[in-house]
Amino acid sequence: MGLDLLVDSNVIIELHSNQLPEEGIQHLENNTLFVSDISKIEVLGFPLSTEDETELRHFFNRLSSISLDDKIIEKSILIRKTNKIKLGDAIIAATAMVYDLKLLTRNVSDFKRIEGLEVLSSHV
Repeated sequence: MGLDLLVDSNVIIELHSNQLPEEGIQHLENNTLFVSDISKIEVLGFPLSTEDETELRHFFNRLSSISLDDKIIEKSILIRKTNKIKLGDAIIAATAMVYDLKLLTRNVSDFKRIEGLEVLSSHV
């Protein structure tokens, strides 16, 4: 039985650009993958070719999407009060915690101080 993982924006970008290391790809296999709507905004908010945007939208459609709700908002507020962290990262961390997911990210250092958040690195 696999893990339930929230996939961070940087992992999606690296996967799409064929820069995700083998360790990261292995985390994506045989696990249930979720994505925050914040990651959709972060990834699709960059200027992209029509082909890249289409491919990324298809990728997002294959994942279970988690929208912002009151529980995530309240957890994000608490995280921001107790950690120096960007708003998007706070929302992603809160999403993982509220839905009891492990966070798969390249930027482990951005999340390591958040108590109760389980973080997996997409890099060794």
